[in-house]
Amino acid sequence: MTKVQRRKEILKMLSNNQMELSGKYLASIFDVTRQIIVQDIAILKSEGHKITSTTRGYILNKKDRKGVIKVIAVQHSEEKIKEELECIVENGGEVVDVIVEHPLYGEIKGNIAVKTLDDVERFMSAFKTSNATPLLSLSSGVHLHTIAASNEATMKKILEALEKRHFFLE
Repeated sequence: MTKVQRRKEILKMLSNNQMELSGKYLASIFDVTRQIIVQDIAILKSEGHKITSTTRGYILNKKDRKGVIKVIAVQHSEEKIKEELECIVENGGEVVDVIVEHPLYGEIKGNIAVKTLDDVERFMSAFKTSNATPLLSLSSGVHLHTIAASNEATMKKILEALEKRHFFLE
């Protein structure tokens, strides 16, 4: 199979799945290394395919997100990450990403794609086992989140819950 054929098959697999496909899984299917898959995904993204990389793998954004999208400014310590994520998903929202402003690089964005409490647990587990430093550590806890909700009422509920727990940047 050529590189071009493999990339077409990766796109086909991504378009037929609702869940993320891991690089490790794709590598095993095509009998290549995970690094080759990373390169394939980079090429596909450069060709304009809307592929999102998450901690769980890759997903193809098939259509524009429906519902209500809002970017919020928050500030808290590393110890409050789980509580913040749970607050949003328990009230019906999705945490799409995290964004910080860096003095040298400007905006740095990380995809989160947390929609359920199980997603929160997986994210926190990956966070702990990776020994990674959260982006909020680059900005004294100040960061932005893109959050999504199915409707205005749900978004209002999410924002009220975050305010009640004092997450918003003042």
